[in-house]
Amino acid sequence: MNAIHQLLTDHIDIWTAADTEKKSGRGRSSGNAAGVYGIKKLRELILELAVRGKLVQQDPNDEPASELLKRIQAEKAKLIAEGKIKKAKPLAEIIDDEKPFELPDGWEWTRLGEITNFGVTEKLELIFDDTWVLDLEDIEKDTSKLIQKFRFSERRSLSSKNSFQAGDVLYGKLRPYLNKVVVADEAGICTTEILPIRCYGPFNSNYFKFALKSPYFINYVNARSYGMKMPRLGTEDGRRAYFPLPPLADQHRIVAKVDELMTLCDQLETQHSNAAEAHEKLVSHLLGTLTQSSNTTTSPLCKRGAGGDLDWQRVAAHFDTLFTTEASIDALKQTLLQLAVMGKLVPQDPNDEPASELLKRYDISSTPSFIAGWSKVSLGVLGDIYGGATPSKAKPEYWVGNVPWISPKDMKRFYINNAEDNVSEGAICETALKLIPEGSLLMVVRGMILAHSFPVALTTSKVTINQDMKALVVPEEVKEYMLLYIRAMKNSFVALVDRSSHGTCKLVSSKLWSVMVECPPEAEQHRIVAKVDELMAICDQLKSRITKANQLQQKLADVVVEQAIS
Repeated sequence: MNAIHQLLTDHIDIWTAADTEKKSGRGRSSGNAAGVYGIKKLRELILELAVRGKLVQQDPNDEPASELLKRIQAEKAKLIAEGKIKKAKPLAEIIDDEKPFELPDGWEWTRLGEITNFGVTEKLELIFDDTWVLDLEDIEKDTSKLIQKFRFSERRSLSSKNSFQAGDVLYGKLRPYLNKVVVADEAGICTTEILPIRCYGPFNSNYFKFALKSPYFINYVNARSYGMKMPRLGTEDGRRAYFPLPPLADQHRIVAKVDELMTLCDQLETQHSNAAEAHEKLVSHLLGTLTQSSNTTTSPLCKRGAGGDLDWQRVAAHFDTLFTTEASIDALKQTLLQLAVMGKLVPQDPNDEPASELLKRYDISSTPSFIAGWSKVSLGVLGDIYGGATPSKAKPEYWVGNVPWISPKDMKRFYINNAEDNVSEGAICETALKLIPEGSLLMVVRGMILAHSFPVALTTSKVTINQDMKALVVPEEVKEYMLLYIRAMKNSFVALVDRSSHGTCKLVSSKLWSVMVECPPEAEQHRIVAKVDELMAICDQLKSRITKANQLQQKLADVVVEQAIS
């Protein structure tokens, strides 16, 4: 089996470099090394090799699985004769053409229902306070780690439960793709969506657990699960499943080897997590020096010799090391936005008309900013503020128009002007809805979308909004900069969110509209927006390259796995 060890060690770079694509997060791994694609594929490979008999060397002196099957069938017949189990409908014999793959000498293909009690459950008539009560939510997906353990005194339930014994394999049949399988270390009861499985003869529980978690078995189950929203494995399909049965001695050797290799995977994950955490801190610290620099009147990107320029030079010197992940590029983009609204991205021009003059033309009062030529103004006085509403569902004619009705879900999915719902002009005339002009700023003010991301956007057509939204109609000259400003200050806005005792999130209007905005001269706004657009395009190109490189690493991991099991 030296080839297996060589396979695992020669491709360490592939296993650790193929990251799982993340929807959100910080740093290199977002704190979850268990989600690394390469290491996940390595774990799957170990289990697949295990059930194919390629993980450990077979011993010709072992009692073959054919003899083990005879002992299992003898014990099964005895239990039937004693009335302890019912005689089940016989399962079809496995012919050679049906066998999924070739097994080593001494192994046997059998069906899960022939050697185990799959689908046969028992209930406990008497449940004690200290009885272990297991639910699916107690088991972590994929890893099958036990997250929590409750006793009957802590989790009383009148619903039907399956009983199990120590050593039983507990298989989660609901949404089986979650891969929840554990071996019971004591007796207890569990939800009926968990099936306690035990072999009728001698067996190693952990080998059976690994077999049920192997890619081969998961693919079988996924192909036969029924139910769209809550798929589950049917009892008869489970009983008919082909099962690779090794000699008992081989089962023990396989379990020992799998445990050894999974420990190595754990170590790889720890190393990856530590490196990712260090990378995240480094990115955060060096980007933080840019926004925290005392030099706030000149751009570190545009003027040499300034204090902020030294901070930027440190970032630039390590650019290839720092910005190697999608998350680090996202952090860079957010930092660039912050620099833009702090007056650090483009140089100020003393010949620009001050922002105060622009605001005066709209009768907007302001105060001088610490940045030359800039003014401070509260968000709420920059323009008209619109709230939203929901027209009655009882009037179908309200919902057959062509005016986009924007709700938080549209903001989350970036539909904006291609909303899932559209209303009629009549709905706007007859209800509390307002027709919001093109070029207005839209933002979510209630819900978890607000708390997590604070999405904001500019409309490119007339729209209307629901009650969880606000719209701000600002002067044409400042709308692009205001969109940039709110995105840059996302964390500050989210910090103003009120959370109720039951988890509802809301941004109170008085808090929102009292936020002070640093407003540059109009000419500088144009320079800032143009520079941000330019830099964001570069960041997107870098991010695309990183994404493609990671996809290539994932494909390499897939190829290595395919070659190993072929």
